[in-house]
Amino acid sequence: MTLIVEDGTGKADAESYCSVAFATTYHAARGNAAWGALATDALREQALRRATDFMVEVYRSQWAGTRLTVAQALDWPRYDVPMRDAPGGYGSWPAFYPQDDVPVAVQRACAELALRAASVPLAPDVGAQVTEKKVGPIEIKYAEGTRQSTFFRAADLLLRPFLINGGGSMIPVVRA
Repeated sequence: MTLIVEDGTGKADAESYCSVAFATTYHAARGNAAWGALATDALREQALRRATDFMVEVYRSQWAGTRLTVAQALDWPRYDVPMRDAPGGYGSWPAFYPQDDVPVAVQRACAELALRAASVPLAPDVGAQVTEKKVGPIEIKYAEGTRQSTFFRAADLLLRPFLINGGGSMIPVVRA
């Protein structure tokens, strides 16, 4: 089945934020040989679908702006997503990302997550937290309160500019 890539028109059947060609170029430029080592483009397409599914599950409620259409399958394209680091020409108002494309950083994050999705589940089931494990002479202890799920920092950092409040858990304070 051919991968349907979002092209900025708000496709109702889109399955990925980036193409296999984009991900391949991205990983080749960074020396990520594991992507090239995948046996077929079908495996790469599957990894991109899983990465996009994960992005929708994790970031849907955190994206800045608004989806372009109600019928689009994915969260991008969006409008009213501010470029916080670029002036828009109206004093302190920011510029905005174009509403008719998927930003390159979103595509890069999808490629990053697809690389991981090719070898591990991005959203594995979580059971009871193990705080201490001993197998023979090897003993592992985890700090109290540590997360049970994997945090994909590379993708999260790429996506931070597109998230409400930059993806942080801080509440913005505005002086009256």
